[in-house]
Amino acid sequence: MRDHWDLVYSNKNSDEVSWTQEIPKISLELIECLNLPKDAKVIDVGGGDSRLIDELLALGYSDVTVLDISWVALEKVKARLGNTSKKVKWIVSDINEFQPVEKYDLWHDRAVFHFLTSEKEKVDYLNLVNKHVIRSLVIGAFSEKDPLKCSGLAVQQYSSSSLEQFFYPSFENKLMKKEIHNTPFKTTQEFVFGVFQNVK
Repeated sequence: MRDHWDLVYSNKNSDEVSWTQEIPKISLELIECLNLPKDAKVIDVGGGDSRLIDELLALGYSDVTVLDISWVALEKVKARLGNTSKKVKWIVSDINEFQPVEKYDLWHDRAVFHFLTSEKEKVDYLNLVNKHVIRSLVIGAFSEKDPLKCSGLAVQQYSSSSLEQFFYPSFENKLMKKEIHNTPFKTTQEFVFGVFQNVK
């Protein structure tokens, strides 16, 4: 899996992959509605070469981590950020192998969760956030409409209710939102986003 994503990021620019967003508006809107302190521990899981980290730093978040399976993707972001990249904790890891050494106030994921298609992967993911997320989740996944595959890999589709039920009862749903994402190829993809609060 790691070789697959390293190859994708080695051979394609950001405007040549479907998930590119110049500004991740929905993610930012949902994160900001949580009113987290700027020193909250925030992790962007599957951040790739997303510009979310640029925006979070610009907003003043000071304890931010980006995790991705591809070191190639993270090196691209570091190069883009320049010296500012030193303010970020960078983790190269498959989510199925990730062993956090700290707990997070916010776990953001627009890129990983829907690639987990086996029951074991999904249960392991749920156990991971149950153990290491203190406060909030912002999860974006492909809706039941689009697509069946991404970057040649099968994905799991979600409705608002199935996404909500997956994280219940450990996390209570606070907000659901749909997004029609316009790809660089003039096509669209529908995402469902959920904001979830730890009930403990």
